[in-house]
Amino acid sequence: METEAANRRGGFRYALTTARARTALGGCGWARPACARRTAMLKAKILFVGPSESGKTVLANFLTESSDITEYNPTQGVRILEFENPHVTSNNKGAGCEFELWDCGGDPKFESCWPALMKDAHGVVVVFNADMPSHLKELEMWYSCFVQQQLLQDTQCLLIAHHKPGSGSDRGSLSLPPPLNRLRLVHSNLEDDPEEIRLEFIKYLKSVVSSVSESRDREEMSIMT
Repeated sequence: METEAANRRGGFRYALTTARARTALGGCGWARPACARRTAMLKAKILFVGPSESGKTVLANFLTESSDITEYNPTQGVRILEFENPHVTSNNKGAGCEFELWDCGGDPKFESCWPALMKDAHGVVVVFNADMPSHLKELEMWYSCFVQQQLLQDTQCLLIAHHKPGSGSDRGSLSLPPPLNRLRLVHSNLEDDPEEIRLEFIKYLKSVVSSVSESRDREEMSIMT
């Protein structure tokens, strides 16, 4: 396992993992660690998926404050970013949360790995470039594979229309067909208004944590009864 040392910056703790325990992704060559310590802290796994060249890695790095690198390098398989956000807690007592953000490569050649990536995911963020018509055509496929087929709620899904520097895109011109039009859609422009997408992502994290907390409470109640 190759892992960058965990760091703290601006209230976030992050660690970039380029390979996790081989057992989880089998022949895909990616792994989750075999060891896992028990903790009361709530943990949530969120997938960043979408077409190649949509800006997933740049956004993931920005939102987890894990890197300032912005040049394009296609993600090979998956990167896993572990982080905490001081603005997101698991209950009104301020209990912390840990997140795993799985930055998934958008190349179709990794499709055989998707079932392993989806396992135990609590949320899915679909990132696309609104300036590319081919990306809009693919959106329903990503939603179907990663949200509908995994029986996730629409509240656990977020669409991000990422606008690259100099695109000059008109946000008001984007219209999505059903069932995509009932999903939460936010725009991202790290050049003009980077804090807007950060605040929207925090709102989304809170929604995911609420869902995970409710599910965990139900499980605990079923055990007690």
